Amino acid sequence: MPFAPTILPLREQAELRNRWLHERLATLLPELMARAELDMWLVIAREYNEDPVVMTLLPEPEMSARRRTILVFTRLEDGTVERITLSRYGYGEFYTTAWNPDQEEQYACLARIIAERDPQRIGVNRSSTFAFGDGLSSSEYERLTEAIGATYAPRLVGAEQMAIGWLERRIPAELAVYPELVAIGHQLIATAFSREVINPGVTTTADVVWWMRQAMHDAGLRAWFQPTISIQAPGQSFDAAEPRTLIQPGDLLHCDVGFVYLGLCTDQQQHAYVLRTGEREAPEGLCVALAAGNQLQDILLDSMRPGLSGNEVLRTTRERAAAAGLTPSIYTHPLGYHGHAAGPTIGLWDRQEGVPGAGDYPLFDQTVYSIELNAITPVPEWDDQPVRMALEEDALLSDGAMDWLDGRQTDLHLI
Repeated sequence: MPFAPTILPLREQAELRNRWLHERLATLLPELMARAELDMWLVIAREYNEDPVVMTLLPEPEMSARRRTILVFTRLEDGTVERITLSRYGYGEFYTTAWNPDQEEQYACLARIIAERDPQRIGVNRSSTFAFGDGLSSSEYERLTEAIGATYAPRLVGAEQMAIGWLERRIPAELAVYPELVAIGHQLIATAFSREVINPGVTTTADVVWWMRQAMHDAGLRAWFQPTISIQAPGQSFDAAEPRTLIQPGDLLHCDVGFVYLGLCTDQQQHAYVLRTGEREAPEGLCVALAAGNQLQDILLDSMRPGLSGNEVLRTTRERAAAAGLTPSIYTHPLGYHGHAAGPTIGLWDRQEGVPGAGDYPLFDQTVYSIELNAITPVPEWDDQPVRMALEEDALLSDGAMDWLDGRQTDLHLI
């Protein structure tokens, strides 16, 4: 059927996202600052050199940091958080404006505010492990330390845990709509993998790629990466040096596609089989290969628990998969405000032994993941040629257990 998702008008999107921001600031911020043991958190960014965190803290319809934006979060004795901004234009009800540019230099104002509150641990976004926690530029750090002087500069600490925690954690209102986003992605793939888009012997992989990209754009969705379409077929392996691009009967097609809507990302990979004349089903060997991929998904989801590190989940999953006779490759990542989002890395395609640093970060509840992996299975109908069944579906870790946001592929699309 045609791809025609129901997308909110921009104004309604902005209103919804601002309601979410109100709730996040009121509920998540105090909890996460306490968890990170920060008395104060500074987020400092300049226009067109935005910190990865700052745009998730600013209300709609802001589109940049506007000259220099400084946000100051101070944890109070009653457990709440004071939210102020030192910016030329202000942010209405979300932040109290505390700087008058006509009376005080911006960093002098920040130094005064810090001295008045006398925090012992001041978090700034500097991290050697996560880009998401490393948004404070070198020049801004120099200006900050010079402004606050010898008394407060030694109290600066990396706010890596705060930045990652803020980005990865989802509130109930966000989780209520996330399945709808994933369902839109499934609808997009189902339409792309149909005769509405693909005419075997005529359509190329690039044709399908650009159809997906245009369909997202026309619907009001923003692709966060260029989609891909690839072919496996007898004599055409997944690592072919010169892959064929013209889609033919008997091909196994693979897609990788993701978009942003309401500030949240999707990321999905599925497969389709192009029927030969007289065929009504895909070869049994391809169905077995898909089942192996589903089995690997089950093992990974069962291994993902709060408190375990990404490397621990990776190791356990690979051991269990090998014991089950699978040939696994796991490269699962968090999903949220970004596609390859903040949180624990659970393998990389070229780092199956573990990822120091990013893989040592633990899993937390109320977080979303793109379950990305593949299993390689020989297909008898293709003279035992190995087929890589690369799957990617979006899932939620909630109340200590993983579950799909909108199901997963268990049957091949048939074209």
